[in-house]
Amino acid sequence: MSAPALTHVRIESAGHFATLTLDRPPVNALGRALVEDLGRACAWLKSLPATEAPRAVILAASGKCFCAGADLKERQTMTVDDVARWVPFLSGTFTRVAALPMPTIAVVAGVAAGGGMELALACDLRVAEEQAQLGLRETALAIIPGAGGTQRLPRLIGPARAKRWIFTARMHTAAEALADGAVDQVVPPGQGMEAARTLAQAIAANGPVAIRLAKRAIDGEDSAMAAALDHERRCYEGVLPTEDRKEALAAFVEKREPSFKGR
Repeated sequence: MSAPALTHVRIESAGHFATLTLDRPPVNALGRALVEDLGRACAWLKSLPATEAPRAVILAASGKCFCAGADLKERQTMTVDDVARWVPFLSGTFTRVAALPMPTIAVVAGVAAGGGMELALACDLRVAEEQAQLGLRETALAIIPGAGGTQRLPRLIGPARAKRWIFTARMHTAAEALADGAVDQVVPPGQGMEAARTLAQAIAANGPVAIRLAKRAIDGEDSAMAAALDHERRCYEGVLPTEDRKEALAAFVEKREPSFKGR
């Protein structure tokens, strides 16, 4: 079965693994077209018979930025109702990444901020290059992570560390992310893909049915995460009507620091 023709995501196969590459320069911002392409890529991968499907998937990005997060220019054109519909769609697409039956490895060679970090968190493993910067920036924009960040990060690194990441909205170096457990491996610049391929090959050498069932067993029932993500969605809806959210978008356009009033 041939791969779908996509505009902002490239699909390449090599041996027993496949690579999905985000390709929306300059920063691979999460606009609707890119997110839709990512969803189509996941649907295609999931539709493949187990005997034909890759045994591991690498998620990488073109350019120097993994993903800077939301397309704020596109977001400015959205009404509150539009955003209320968009965020669950984005979260649902990341859930499709997380629900792929084969292991997934994110390669972060530059910035992974906000939704970009949430996308990396939706993968099973993360390889970061030394120059990478990672963080959940949403509270600096008077919103909260709404595509799984409030649920997947605490499960990965523990609630206290996750609160520090989310409350401060600070970007972290690759070394800091490794120390906190947010990434699994840090490699020198330019060696992220090589490290991910080595990891994918190690996975592919093992029993593919066993690997898939091991992933399913570790991740547990989908109902628990689905309920957690629904809770995140309801919390996100609380920031939508705030003046602070509007101020954050205005400050972005005007290239200034926002002035939040808590309302």
